[in-house]
Amino acid sequence: MKKVTVNRFAGNPLLTPADVKPSRPGLEVACLLNPGVFEFDNKIWLIIRVAERPQQQTDIISFPVLQNGGIEIIEILRTDPHLDAKDPRVLCYKGDDYLTTLSHLRLFCSEDGIHFHEPEGYPQLHGEGPLEAFGIEDCRVTKLEDVYYLTYTAVSSNGVGVGMRTTRDWKTFSSPSMIIPPHNKDCTLFDEKINGMYYALHRPSSVDLGGNYIWLAQSPDGEHWGKHQCLVRTCAGSWDSARVGAGAAPIKTAAGWLEIYHGANAAHQYGLGAVLLDLNDPSKVLARSVDPIMMPEAPYELTGFFGQVVFTNGHIVRGDELILYYGAADEVVCAARFSIGEILSSLKS
Repeated sequence: MKKVTVNRFAGNPLLTPADVKPSRPGLEVACLLNPGVFEFDNKIWLIIRVAERPQQQTDIISFPVLQNGGIEIIEILRTDPHLDAKDPRVLCYKGDDYLTTLSHLRLFCSEDGIHFHEPEGYPQLHGEGPLEAFGIEDCRVTKLEDVYYLTYTAVSSNGVGVGMRTTRDWKTFSSPSMIIPPHNKDCTLFDEKINGMYYALHRPSSVDLGGNYIWLAQSPDGEHWGKHQCLVRTCAGSWDSARVGAGAAPIKTAAGWLEIYHGANAAHQYGLGAVLLDLNDPSKVLARSVDPIMMPEAPYELTGFFGQVVFTNGHIVRGDELILYYGAADEVVCAARFSIGEILSSLKS
């Protein structure tokens, strides 16, 4: 099996928290994460998860929560015996879990795929309603005919589920709906119907029985999902031993649907691999990565808000060239080039 060549962009990271203005006074941008990617108006676009929080104080942990159409700031003394704040991403207070940041989605575009800016006239997407009270995260974008489907993680005290909005022009959007209830995330739609049906990958989570595996679902209308099947499981003792989850929409090749996915091990180190699915029946796994195609190696991937992470939600395909846009160390946005042929050759049947 051939080792996959990773050509990181020389300009990485392409975007950092310092490049993005906070959405409102009183908050700071803590990190940029895991952009969805699409093409529109002859440009390459990123829809980036922007995570915000109040300026932190020495003796107090503070974090925002959406409440009644606005934001409530919750403050807790670091010495409070009811506080568990070991994880920089999630804290537990008096038995309840909270996110340390509040995420929303922002649009950035580029003519060359390297230099991105935030254009005027396009809205920010924020959580709406009680099922998105802790924010919306990690958007994937799939274009089917002339409709863009946005699938994202909707977070609240009720748990983590899959939200969806649609748009044709990126200025007006359908009302959000939760298409798969908690606990579920990492959902992406295939970019064409198969035998008249919509297909999607998603990731239910279980802490007691089973595991964090990639599942397949189908739908007659793109909104109501069923016929769920477990597709890709973790591999004991491997780079993807703890959890796996889908990236962006699978890439259609002559050999099958090529899906780039993320995996993590017990040490919470996140890398990328690939799996090949049958063109006419994507429930059939044809081949899969034994070794990852990418692991965190660059300084901006090893150190950050949560280090040792490369995580992709989006890509651009140019013939054999695959440009992956990815989040690094849960803090900055980067990109790398791959050969689709090399990835296919690296897979094991």
